[in-house]
Amino acid sequence: CLYSPLICITCCICPSLLIFSSSLSECGRLATNTRIIGGLDANLGTWPWQASLHQNGFSFCGGSLINNQWVLTAHVQFFLYPSHHFQLGIVELDVTSPHRVNVKLAQIICHPEYDSRTFNNDICLLRLSKPVKFTKYIQPICLPSETSDFHDGDKAWVTGFGVTATGSSSNKLKEVDVPIVGRKRCTCYYKRSALITDNMICAGYFRGGKDACQGDSGGPLMIKKGGNWIQAGIVSMGEGCALPLTPGVYTRVSNYESWIKDMVTGTKPRFLTFTPSGSDKDSSYFCNLDGLVDEKALAGGENLSPFNHSLAFSILTTCLHVFFGKEYI
Repeated sequence: CLYSPLICITCCICPSLLIFSSSLSECGRLATNTRIIGGLDANLGTWPWQASLHQNGFSFCGGSLINNQWVLTAHVQFFLYPSHHFQLGIVELDVTSPHRVNVKLAQIICHPEYDSRTFNNDICLLRLSKPVKFTKYIQPICLPSETSDFHDGDKAWVTGFGVTATGSSSNKLKEVDVPIVGRKRCTCYYKRSALITDNMICAGYFRGGKDACQGDSGGPLMIKKGGNWIQAGIVSMGEGCALPLTPGVYTRVSNYESWIKDMVTGTKPRFLTFTPSGSDKDSSYFCNLDGLVDEKALAGGENLSPFNHSLAFSILTTCLHVFFGKEYI
């Protein structure tokens, strides 16, 4: 079943045979001949930048490798602890693999203007205790430049080890395709329950069924440009999981190019400009709240309400707002 949602749907197949390189000039490339099939377990090497944050053997957050010593994730509010570490080069959490690399955390840098009420500026950078060596199974992802744009309907992918349709956490990395939802339309859908800011990007299906969920927070929302994968967003929040007319909300990474460059030491992450083709249909979207209620009923979902919103948001962010004690690395 899906990567973290409530369904089991197979989508298109995109073969990739790309050249491996240890250079950041080759960010966002797959070094193995893998197939990407929406709604299924990810193949080893398919998403080599995927990181899983662990504490005492438990995976509670996702992230993405952006150079050889830094991981991009959502807001993390805990003290460093000796047992905190990232796992890289894996698609299964409880299986011994020669490709797995465990690295402790050395530093957490979160955006100073993070708003815990609205989830605005939901972004953190985590420095690993030592640089990692790039392999076929461990590679950095490209980041979008501040001039990048994403149109309503653009195809994106999200990955994670979060909650599945059964309600249990997944030991296997899941992958799923989700279309970008324009800001006007997303703002309309969340009109009665959440503020969608310019620092956010939405993705999901009209009828729901595919989404990020609890435990996936901090993971990447990705879109492909030629042979490179670019991280458009960071799993941040949402109302429930995979509900109709309730897309997932992600941190818009392109808005933080300057901040990331200022914070990251060593080799800087590579930023690429993503320019979508055609016009953006979201520019002419008109929000009809009365019609939206009918649309939600048609799609089989419930209407938005402040209670549902606050409950769902607290569940989605439990993995990020935990305190574990002092650290020394």
